Amino acid sequence: MNLKNVPLVVSKAALSLGFVVFTLFSTVSVNAQQPVAHPVPSPATAGEAKSELKTSLTELSALYQGEVQRLEKQQQQAKELYDDGLISRLELEKGEKALADARAKVEDVAKQIATANQPAPVMSADFGAVMNSSSSLAWSTGNGRIDGLIRQYGAQYGVDPYLVYCLMSQESSFIAGATSYKGAQGLMQLMPGTAARYGVTNPYDAAQNIKGGTRYLKDLLQMFNGRVDLALAGYNAGEGAVMKYGNTVPPYAETRNYVKLILKRYTKKPTS
Repeated sequence: MNLKNVPLVVSKAALSLGFVVFTLFSTVSVNAQQPVAHPVPSPATAGEAKSELKTSLTELSALYQGEVQRLEKQQQQAKELYDDGLISRLELEKGEKALADARAKVEDVAKQIATANQPAPVMSADFGAVMNSSSSLAWSTGNGRIDGLIRQYGAQYGVDPYLVYCLMSQESSFIAGATSYKGAQGLMQLMPGTAARYGVTNPYDAAQNIKGGTRYLKDLLQMFNGRVDLALAGYNAGEGAVMKYGNTVPPYAETRNYVKLILKRYTKKPTS
């Protein structure tokens, strides 16, 4: 949620039409009522997917590390200004918080890379049986109440709860009190303007945050005719950015990695 400074200019008429021109190019549909049979991947295909994931994570890590270096220089300058009495303690602490959040992102991606680098488990001779068994495991945030809220608001707004789960995992790692250095808040990292738009008065309240974030995701999916990739791009960079680039994923490294990582997880949906 680091690029949401792109202004939104959308007419009611455009929203009502639902941007139908891109319907034929829909890649993933949010309507998951009809079960989709996913082919059992071959070991070679699984290896390629893992390689792509590691490449994407490495690119994201480099992006975050660059942000840390930028903020470190900025904070050093801020400290000098503070020592000279030119800025307030509050401004200095704000910079320290932004730097800490950026470093936390680097550490989180490093953990994901370490997990991706772990050797694949040895498969039994019945590879298909192993895959079917693992796909029967239900997803969980580790918190029953949050799981229930995801399912409740997913059903209420017609959004696949597992998509909400995947987005939330990428946004906050299921930390209700998470705050980004850009000001995004809570489990689904709502920016203040987005929270206000959806009536969220306390973004750190799990129920309000999930309700608001799910409604926003639903609106994005409607806006982009069920294109999950574009809805995710809009969630990360702002819907205005998606429209600015002709209803495509904007050419921002963070946004493209964000979409790629969530879709990679979402397309391997377990049975819930």
